[in-house]
Amino acid sequence: MRQMNPLRVDTIAEAEGEVLEVGFGTGLNLSYYGPSVKTLVGLDPLDVANVASVQSRIGSAPFPIERRALSADGGLPFDAGRFDTVVTTWTLCSIPEVDRALREMRRVLRHGGRYVFIEHGRAEAEGTARWQDRVNPLWNRLCDGCNINRKIDQLVEEGGFELRSLDRFRARGPGIVAQMYRGVATRSA
Repeated sequence: MRQMNPLRVDTIAEAEGEVLEVGFGTGLNLSYYGPSVKTLVGLDPLDVANVASVQSRIGSAPFPIERRALSADGGLPFDAGRFDTVVTTWTLCSIPEVDRALREMRRVLRHGGRYVFIEHGRAEAEGTARWQDRVNPLWNRLCDGCNINRKIDQLVEEGGFELRSLDRFRARGPGIVAQMYRGVATRSA
């Protein structure tokens, strides 16, 4: 995902206050957070606590980081309204119960808080979307549960968020995996 680093800049810059990053992974987003971030909780099902590069990134962050190895589609162990910002970057594609995860992200986001994301998903062009549907079952098995045909904007709205901005574009690479959704949403009432 390092080839996507330039796309992280504008997305991560939107984060502020108490942040929940779902899909923390190896901490590649850490260097993109701005000075308005106070603390960060990084959530990921993979435990990478003993990976030296991850520990180095965490140690270099200018704010406290709490790392939790758990899945987002279970009940999150946080109080309702705890976070000012929720962040996902190329994460919604691989969460098995993405609708449940988004409802939980909404629950732990304060009223007026922001959900900022950059994700890949379903193409707007019907021909590309048909190919995504054909390839997705195999892609999902080969790529650790990744789905290339999810309608990210629709999922976000169905999760109880109101889209404030949405940028759709094609990144570099094969069309079936390069359809990007970058946006900011707020917790709707």
